[in-house]
Amino acid sequence: MPTYLSPGVYVEEVPAATRPISGVGTAIAAFVGFAEQGPINEPTLVTNWTQYTAAFGEITEGFAMAKAVYGYFNNGGGRAYIVRLPYGGSDGTSAPMAQLTTKGDTSVPAFNVTAISASATDLSVTVAPATGDGAAPDTFDVTVLQGGTAAETYPGVSTAKGRNNVLTQINQRSKLVRLEALDAPADAISAGLADATLTLASPKNLPAAQVNPAIVIGDVAQRSGFGGLEMFEEITMVLAPDVVTAQVAGFIDFDGVKAIQTAMISHCELMGNRMAILDTPAGLNAQQVSDWRVNQAGFDSKFAVAYWPWLQIFDPSVGHNVAFPPSGYMAGIWSRNDDTRGVFKAPANEVVQGAVGLEYNVTRGEMDMLNPEGVNSIKAFPGRGIRVWGGRTLSSDAEWRYINVRRYFNYLEESILQGTQWCVFEPNDDRLWGRIRRTIQAFLVNEWRSGALFGATPKDAFFVKCDGENNTAESIDAGMVVCEIGVAPVKPAEFVIFKLAQFSGGTSVSE
Repeated sequence: MPTYLSPGVYVEEVPAATRPISGVGTAIAAFVGFAEQGPINEPTLVTNWTQYTAAFGEITEGFAMAKAVYGYFNNGGGRAYIVRLPYGGSDGTSAPMAQLTTKGDTSVPAFNVTAISASATDLSVTVAPATGDGAAPDTFDVTVLQGGTAAETYPGVSTAKGRNNVLTQINQRSKLVRLEALDAPADAISAGLADATLTLASPKNLPAAQVNPAIVIGDVAQRSGFGGLEMFEEITMVLAPDVVTAQVAGFIDFDGVKAIQTAMISHCELMGNRMAILDTPAGLNAQQVSDWRVNQAGFDSKFAVAYWPWLQIFDPSVGHNVAFPPSGYMAGIWSRNDDTRGVFKAPANEVVQGAVGLEYNVTRGEMDMLNPEGVNSIKAFPGRGIRVWGGRTLSSDAEWRYINVRRYFNYLEESILQGTQWCVFEPNDDRLWGRIRRTIQAFLVNEWRSGALFGATPKDAFFVKCDGENNTAESIDAGMVVCEIGVAPVKPAEFVIFKLAQFSGGTSVSE
C-alpha cells in the first residue's frame, strides 16, 4: 500500500479485473529433411520461399524438402522451421571431400573438409602461415576459394581453444564448407595445421547407401533431428517428406520409415501442442494403403494425420511431372484454412494449389474403405479441381476423430497456458479465483462469437469453474489452484444427408 503523508490528490494504477488472453499461432510447420546447403541440425526460421532458397538452396532432384516447402508456401503457409539433416555415408554423416593434416606430421589427418552445397563446383581451401600485422605464433590463414577466387578468408586462426579456433570460426561463419574434427593426438593438433592447397569435389545429390533413422530422429541433448524441435514451443506441425522419397530411391526400408514416423508421433504426443502429418509409402493402391494403415503401420494417435494418394507436381529439377508426397502441401492448406476461416474449421474441401494430378484417381468405394480407418483422401473433382476430401486423425477414439477438434484444443490449451502466467504465486484466495474465471470466460466468449464453439448462448458453449468447491483446503495447502473448463467444439458436417420422398399434391375433397 502507498503511504500518504501530506494532503493532495493521488493517482494510482490498479490492475484490471481481467487479463486479456491472446490466441497463439496455429500454423507453424517444421520440416526435417535434406537440402543442398545450409546449416546442419540447426532449426532455421523462414517466412517465405526466397528466404528458404537463400539459406538452403533451390529445388534439387535428390531432395524432397525443397519441393515440400515450396508447396507449403504456395498453399498459404506462413512461418516454417527447417532442419537440414546430414547426408553422405551410411552413418548419416556428410562424405568427406578432403582432409587437413597436422603441421608436425603431415600423415596425421586433423579435420575433414566438406562442401555444404550439393551443387557447389570448383571449391578449394588453402592453409598458410598467418601474415597479418601482429600475427601470433602458431596461427595461420585459411582461405576458401570458389572458381579460383577467394570467397571466404579466416585470418589468424589456430587449433588452440578460444574464439579464434579454426573449427569454431569456419563452422559458425562459412556458407561454403564445414570442418569435422578427427581423433588426432592432442600434441599433433597443438602444433597447428600443415600448409596445403586442397581441391574439394562437390558431393552428389544423395550419395548415401542408407538413410539412418537415428540421424532423422535425432537427440534432444544434441539438438539434432526431431529432438532439436523441442526447443520451439510455437511449432504446430511436423513433417518429414524426405523419408518416403528415400524409400523410393532405396536408401531406407519400410521398417526404417515406420521407426521414423513412430518417433514423429511420439514427439508430437510428448509436446502435446503439435501434430505429425505423415506420408504413405509411394505407389500404393487403396487396398495396399488400408493394409499399411491397419496391419503394417498400425498407428493410433490423435496427434497424427495421413493423406493419400501422392500428388503429381511439376519438378523443375528434372523438367517433367513427378509423383510427390502430399504432406507439405497439406500443411500449407492447414495454414490457409486457419487464416481464412479459423483453426476450428476442418481443413478439408480445400483446393490443392500446385498439384497437376494425382498418382491414383480415388473412387467413392475406396474412400468408403479408407475414411473410417482415418486415411484422408485427396480427390480430383470435375470442374472443381483437386481437393482434400477428409479431415480425420489416426485415432480410434471417437472423441478425437477430427483434425480440427484436436488442433482447436491445442490452440485453447496453449493460449490459456500462456495467457494465465500472471497468476503464478498470487495469493490463493477468492479474489484470484474470480480473476481467473473472468479472464478465461472473456476469452471463451470471443471464441464462441467467432463460431468456434457450439451453442446458442455462451452458457451452452462452455463453463469455467474455479471456486471453493474445487479448491479445497488440501489443494490450497499444496499450493494448487484448480480451474475446470469445459467447451463444446464445433464438429464438421462430414455427412450431409438430404431425404427425398414423393407426395401427392393437392387434396381430393374441397372444403
